[in-house]
Amino acid sequence: MTEKRKPPAGHGWKPGQSGNPRGRKPGTSEVQKLRAAIADKVPEILKALLAQALEGDVAAARLLLERTIPPLKAVEPAQPLTLPDGSLTEQGRAILAAVAAAELAPSQGAALLGALGTLARVAEVDELAARVAALESKHGNP
Repeated sequence: MTEKRKPPAGHGWKPGQSGNPRGRKPGTSEVQKLRAAIADKVPEILKALLAQALEGDVAAARLLLERTIPPLKAVEPAQPLTLPDGSLTEQGRAILAAVAAAELAPSQGAALLGALGTLARVAEVDELAARVAALESKHGNP
């Protein structure tokens, strides 16, 4: 375990105070220097990279495509599902039946079951609050 070391007695800085209030000058980091050095050459680099990609260089083509076109994300279409008006357990069974019958994607079924679980916890909290309120009113506690 690391312990916080106390500064030596008599040092001149307070917590949160910098030893160099003006800080580093803007544009002096190594990354900023590198960017400034190649900034004028970027159009030429892109033209060369494009030429390589058009000549069949797969790595060049991949680099260009990855930087310009966002990757596709898998999207599942929404599926209508009618749940019974019964208990949460009955609704959960209906979701599992829909997944088993391939009417609903497994990931959608999992999401719906998770939502049912959250709904069960919310209903439980509501029920407990109602019971506490009933007990307080019965026993005269505000």
